[in-house]
Amino acid sequence: MIRSLYSGVSGLRSHQTRMDVIANNISNVNTIGFKSNRVNFEDLLYQKAGQTGVYPAYVGLGVAVSGIDTIFTQGGLKATGRPLDVAIQGNGFFVLKDPTTNMTYYSREGVFYIDKNGYLINSHGYRVQKVNGGDIQINNPDQVVTLNIKNDGTIELIYANGTTDTSNQIGLMNFKNPETLERVGQNVYRTTTNTSSSFAQPQAPGQSGLGTLASGFLEMSNVDLASEFTEMIVTQRGYQANARVITTSDQMLQELLDIKR
Repeated sequence: MIRSLYSGVSGLRSHQTRMDVIANNISNVNTIGFKSNRVNFEDLLYQKAGQTGVYPAYVGLGVAVSGIDTIFTQGGLKATGRPLDVAIQGNGFFVLKDPTTNMTYYSREGVFYIDKNGYLINSHGYRVQKVNGGDIQINNPDQVVTLNIKNDGTIELIYANGTTDTSNQIGLMNFKNPETLERVGQNVYRTTTNTSSSFAQPQAPGQSGLGTLASGFLEMSNVDLASEFTEMIVTQRGYQANARVITTSDQMLQELLDIKR
């Protein structure tokens, strides 16, 4: 009975973690470039309770969370008509560098702006990196009359005097195991010691297995509300069942105490 109590407690804790992850997925259903998380369970240690015929008898000691992984499936695209809104169709991440800390981050969110110095940045001031590395900087942005980002990441600028500049090209990075990327909030990731990159430096979109870019579009969250609500119901029932195990075990202990009296 004591084992069943602790097994029930482990079930409550694990299902609470699963509910927390589901809640976070649902809350980010409209977050640009968000990738949903999934909780995986594993059974805990087993205690041998004897021998029944040919097969040994074991009693399990509950459940634990084995991992919380990220599902990097493609999200739907939303048309915005804004040239500096860029979506990735396929594999890859935008490479962003924090000019203050020099830290490098990766993101699927393509909401970009041009700052006062002409740098292409995201909403937090991180600078977008170009092919083979380096900040993307636009010269004389106040003189640009037309800006177009092509599928291969090339930024085509047409100035008021009629000249054209195509020297900047947005680069992408890809990883052999993107599930090992660490989520740090603000729609960005950073590498860990277990992350293996396919390239040493950002590469051109559309090459080496990388996706292409779509200017005037944004990649929406890949959260499937129907699946999340189904998982919520299943998680709730699992939580209730484990709570019932604790209640029933407590009643059995109470009956044992009543026998003692």
